[in-house]
Amino acid sequence: MSELDVAALIHDCMIVTMKLSFPILGAALVVGLLVSFVQAITQINEATLAFLPKVVAIGLALMMLGPFMAATLTGFSHRVFDRIVAIGGS
Repeated sequence: MSELDVAALIHDCMIVTMKLSFPILGAALVVGLLVSFVQAITQINEATLAFLPKVVAIGLALMMLGPFMAATLTGFSHRVFDRIVAIGGS
């Protein structure tokens, strides 16, 4: 395996990591900002108030994006295993 192959594999790994994590982190960020905005307006400073909406948003995002995430991870795994087989055959 050459250095270019390793660099390409690391690049693909980082892209897959971003594809899988950004939607979930984005949902948590948006809900956290909305809850913080509501808390600032109403002056309710309760830490547990921000926790439940974030958990619900993350759960909904995982349910909606689960098939996409599984397909992305499966495709990446197939590409990695194909490269392993190609290297082992040479």
